[in-house]
Amino acid sequence: METILEKYKTVLTEQTNIWYKAGRTDEFPEEGGVCIKYKEKQIAVYNFTRKNKWYACQNLCPHKLEMVLSRGMIGDQEGIPKVACPMHKKTFSLETGENLNGDLPEIAIYPVQIKDNFVYIGFSE
Repeated sequence: METILEKYKTVLTEQTNIWYKAGRTDEFPEEGGVCIKYKEKQIAVYNFTRKNKWYACQNLCPHKLEMVLSRGMIGDQEGIPKVACPMHKKTFSLETGENLNGDLPEIAIYPVQIKDNFVYIGFSE
């Protein structure tokens, strides 16, 4: 039986064969996240305007197994864009998924493209 965490695997740009149209860019808050659903997955999408970058990762916190990462605070740790879980403040790199506290598994990340004012998230299935 597949656990909920096993549904989420990092996808690199070169592995992407589906670009899912998640919404218009103006539907995403600046400096914050939104949860979108793709099939059975909940994906957190962040518009990190201070860095002029977009990021996507699993919405599932690997510690509490709650769908909350889209509500986490985004910021920077020594040049690494990160999100802090709103439940326990553990932080994860938005570039690699690494747990920056070093005590939890990494989270899955997904590539993001902006095209014609739409946000696309990359998947490999």
